[in-house]
Amino acid sequence: MGTPPVKARGRQKASTPSTDEKRERILQAAEALFDRQGYANTTMEQIVQQLGVTKPYVYYYFHNKQEIFETLCWRPSVACFTAMDFPEDDRRPAHTKVAEGMERLIRATIEHHPAAFFPYREPQVFRPEYLAMQKKLANHFYERLCALMEEARADGMLDFKETRLTAQAACSLPGFLYHWYRPDGRLSPAEVVRELSQLAWRVLGLRTARRRPALAATPHKPPTETNP
Repeated sequence: MGTPPVKARGRQKASTPSTDEKRERILQAAEALFDRQGYANTTMEQIVQQLGVTKPYVYYYFHNKQEIFETLCWRPSVACFTAMDFPEDDRRPAHTKVAEGMERLIRATIEHHPAAFFPYREPQVFRPEYLAMQKKLANHFYERLCALMEEARADGMLDFKETRLTAQAACSLPGFLYHWYRPDGRLSPAEVVRELSQLAWRVLGLRTARRRPALAATPHKPPTETNP
């Protein structure tokens, strides 16, 4: 899980600490430009100028602008869509995992700003191969989330009707962050995570106490007739 759909190495043959650092510089410069002016209005020439290097420097690590963009977007995709992955030996209740996983999802979305928002803003940029891998990751996430939700509901700790609909509604909260989130806004990133997590838990119907199973209704017996 999380195998990148693009190698993003250009003419680079092997990774070293030095080359990794240089790749990161390129990614950071490109991320700022994509965020400020969009994919279509950002050129390789601008990325090169931002770094103060020559074009061969960038092309050594990346084949083209799209490869840089997809590399930036893949990291938050993995971080977000593996938020419901827990170790096999994690014996905590399902509702605890659901609550923690939703908080992880929201935190990962914010921590990877602005790259986490690029797929929402410019979905037309990606290659079909990238979209297929992204869909595979998303399906994995929802399979894990829905299974945990149903287990938690059976335990009496979540209250909802339609599993998939409820899951998608809860996850739409971080999904729409790209419309309004600002790192320098009134609330700190940690406060936004806390507020959105609590809202998501409400959507999922998270309970503070286990729901008691409904008692079976006692059949009503008709009154027995008495002889006069």
